[in-house]
Amino acid sequence: MKGVFSDLKERFKETVSRNQSKGILLSGGLDSSLVAAYSKDCKAISIGLESYGEDRHYAALVAEFLSLDHLHVTVTEKDAIDAIPEVIRILRSFDPAIPNDITAYLGLKYAKDKGISTVMTGDGSDEIFAGYGFMLKMKDLEQYMSKMHSFMQFSSNRIGESFGIDVRQPFLDEEFLNFSKGIPLDFKIRKEDGQTWGKWILRKAFEGVLPQEILWQSKRPLEYGSGMTELRAVVTSMVSDEEFSNGKKKFPIHFWNKEHFYYYSIYRQVVGEIPGPEKGEKACDCCGAGMGQSAFHCRVCGGLQNGGD
Repeated sequence: MKGVFSDLKERFKETVSRNQSKGILLSGGLDSSLVAAYSKDCKAISIGLESYGEDRHYAALVAEFLSLDHLHVTVTEKDAIDAIPEVIRILRSFDPAIPNDITAYLGLKYAKDKGISTVMTGDGSDEIFAGYGFMLKMKDLEQYMSKMHSFMQFSSNRIGESFGIDVRQPFLDEEFLNFSKGIPLDFKIRKEDGQTWGKWILRKAFEGVLPQEILWQSKRPLEYGSGMTELRAVVTSMVSDEEFSNGKKKFPIHFWNKEHFYYYSIYRQVVGEIPGPEKGEKACDCCGAGMGQSAFHCRVCGGLQNGGD
């Protein structure tokens, strides 16, 4: 097993070296911290909403341990709300994952303002090393992951492109991705001290490279770590019961809640109509948008299709 660990470490080190950038979006989570551990002369940027979220603590811990040039940028509630239309315009989506995307948007915007033209992220690790909680109990996980790998797309790429920033994702480097697919699933999900962990091999292989507190932390979605989840209640309060009721009657869309309806309202203003299916596509079950025949997640509304888990 030590040979597997050392092989993984060496390949990942080489992968980060191939994707070296001037900046890195550092949440203090396992994935971005591993990228940071092998980065050289790189500006680490973290985003936090006022006093909310845990990323401030974890990112500072990583930055001190690795002696990184690090800046935690604190944004206001108004900054975050004001970013919503631009995020929706760039992504052409009203997916309820918008609070996650706001964090990436503000981080990349800061990088742009500082003249940083290349930025690394930890994107892709959860998808290839089974880092999501729902994966731990899936019976057909290998098939699910194989299918998911065919449709992986990250908002940071499109946001970075809008700013003229080259976003680099070492976990998705083609050579490393192919290598990681060959790692057995029982090395990705395994019990340690009585608890089942996703990304187990990453946690074990890189012991000593990062503090144990970083290696063995639970999955922390970007919106929670950055505090952006606080926006959900704010956005919900901006839609009256009457507006929501009328909207559900007026538009043939399955809205999850008031927040989802609010994002769609902005989408109509800055993007327009939902694009229907083109030749060879199917219609989204939730909003009617065109999508690939095998896709199970709509990139326009965020809806899971029949048969999606």
